[in-house]
Amino acid sequence: MAALAWLLIPLFAVVGAAIWGSWASRNKTIGDVAELAGYARFRDAMERSHAVPAGPAHAAASASLVTERETAPATTTG
Repeated sequence: MAALAWLLIPLFAVVGAAIWGSWASRNKTIGDVAELAGYARFRDAMERSHAVPAGPAHAAASASLVTERETAPATTTG
């Protein structure tokens, strides 16, 4: 009976290795297609956000920031 138990250990190892081997060699390209499509949508959205011209509200806010920087006193360390 002890010999049978020692023979079952390698048998379980072979079955486990076969299961792991089939899992490791599965087709993984299915997920890549959706991931690449999502990246393409992200890239398109980023290109569109930079291509949109600034409206009057944005231009006024930018102008006020520039004047605040110009009128701020210069600090020197030294």
